Amino acid sequence: MNWSQRLDEILHYRLFELGRQGITLSHLLLAVIALGVAALIARMIRRFCARRLPVSMAPGARYTITRLSQGAVWAVGILFSLKALNIDLTEIALVAGALGVGIGLGLQNMVENFVAGVVILFAQPIKVNDRVTIQNIEGDVVEINFRSTTILTNDNITMIVPNSSFINSTVVNWSHGDPRVRLHVPVGVAYGSDVALVTATLLEAASRCDQVLKEPPSSVWYTGFGDSSLNFDLLVWTNDPHDHYVLQSRLRYEIDEAFRRKGIEMPFPQRDLHIRTAPGLSQVFPKVSTS
Repeated sequence: MNWSQRLDEILHYRLFELGRQGITLSHLLLAVIALGVAALIARMIRRFCARRLPVSMAPGARYTITRLSQGAVWAVGILFSLKALNIDLTEIALVAGALGVGIGLGLQNMVENFVAGVVILFAQPIKVNDRVTIQNIEGDVVEINFRSTTILTNDNITMIVPNSSFINSTVVNWSHGDPRVRLHVPVGVAYGSDVALVTATLLEAASRCDQVLKEPPSSVWYTGFGDSSLNFDLLVWTNDPHDHYVLQSRLRYEIDEAFRRKGIEMPFPQRDLHIRTAPGLSQVFPKVSTS
């Protein structure tokens, strides 16, 4: 027996049965080659998109195109590998239908997150590099997968959020559309303060912060009379929502310094006590008069 016959016998040796089909070594090799080619093409697509897509294209759109292209290549590769194994796709469809109820019950959350991931990648309510707030979690979107989305917080903590949360919950996308956002900084001053001076001082403090936009202009609202303070709200605009916490902290520093410089008093809780009748106190403190 020559080498070619020996090799042919090895390649067509039946290793095991899969359903009603006999799987040989050649079938396995073809399936592995199909998956390997799919992996190679997917990697090439990622490099091609990184180099060839326009730099002016939004990062979220570049990411979506890359992931969808890679997913399509992997889907084709899996189909070819199944075909190489002589697996009848119609039988797979029947099995999938039979397991549909089980999948619907046992893998309901996984399927829901997968569908939500497809919706996010196509509709793009959020994109990579967007600043979002969801369920008291705020950070930058660094990766969107078909099952979950990765968010990096200001504390450099990576949060893995299921995609269904972005579909079923209220999401604040600080970067969606116009990047300009208006920030509110509530301030209270003591009763008796000059409200015109307070307004001018707050606007002056806002003008000292470089991140505050000149247009639209900053403004001050006189929001009400508190128990111990006159309440104001400083409203400023910024086009850098990623650092809005930093900007609000900077504004508070500037306001505190400006109030000290202008002699504007910060309030503190205080209560007036009116005594209607207290016979015992008049004996201890004769000079105390009750009303």
